[in-house]
Amino acid sequence: MAHSLGKYADFEVLRERAVALRRAGCSLRQIRDELKIHNNDILNRLVKGEPPPEWTKRPNAKDDLRARARELRLQGWTYDRIQVELGCSRSSISLWVRDLPRPERRRTPAEASAIARRGWEATLRLRDEERQRTKRAAQQSIGDLSPRELFLVGVSLYWAEGGKDKPYARRERVAFVNSDPGMIQVFLAWLTLIGVERERLRFTVMIHENADVTGAEEYWANLIEADRTAFTRTTLKRHNPKTVRKNVGDSYRGCLVVKVLKGADLYRRIEGSWYGIVESAREADQQNRT
Repeated sequence: MAHSLGKYADFEVLRERAVALRRAGCSLRQIRDELKIHNNDILNRLVKGEPPPEWTKRPNAKDDLRARARELRLQGWTYDRIQVELGCSRSSISLWVRDLPRPERRRTPAEASAIARRGWEATLRLRDEERQRTKRAAQQSIGDLSPRELFLVGVSLYWAEGGKDKPYARRERVAFVNSDPGMIQVFLAWLTLIGVERERLRFTVMIHENADVTGAEEYWANLIEADRTAFTRTTLKRHNPKTVRKNVGDSYRGCLVVKVLKGADLYRRIEGSWYGIVESAREADQQNRT
């Protein structure tokens, strides 16, 4: 042996007793308690090669898939074909059938390529399903926002995406720009929360000149349920023929600018609130570190 067994030096005698207990239907815990062996490495070596009794096997939701995967493997199916057929991961299939003989290759390179492609597509589908499940779970965990929570979210959104005053250019005005419709909707909900009337808002669409300008204008107007008179002239970005635009297609609608008229006082409140959030976050961080 690679190392001394100490008080378990009479290994063969112990192994005979352990194997007898295993064949009598005992679990590892029962064998451990009977033989007074509390070293898991030695315990596993004593029963090596002896299958566990059926009653100790826990039911698994994937037992049926495992059995089917082994059946298909014995029929000569490859990992890729099994993956496409059962919709489970390649790593699981490998774990389930790795003790079975490898089937002989009976397909052309083109067939192998097609099967591999379908397997990869199945993998991508599984990944996307997992991605969507994670997003849905996170979305459902939010629940209802309290007024205070919405207020803090709005301040943070503005400080991340809104126009800010500079020491070299005093511009205490509220202007929020974004291409994400969700961001626009949250910002407008925040403005309603703090009492900014819709009559004080002006909207401007910013978009590339060779995009669907009219469609974008209609989209934003419908999204925020605003009269077209609240929109100023659309800002068109000149197209550079030397560049290749990636923001194309029906989903591209440019950005929407939301401006608040007479917003100097509101801007100061936003900036003050933001620095209040920063200060509170610093204090919370210090408390968490101590």
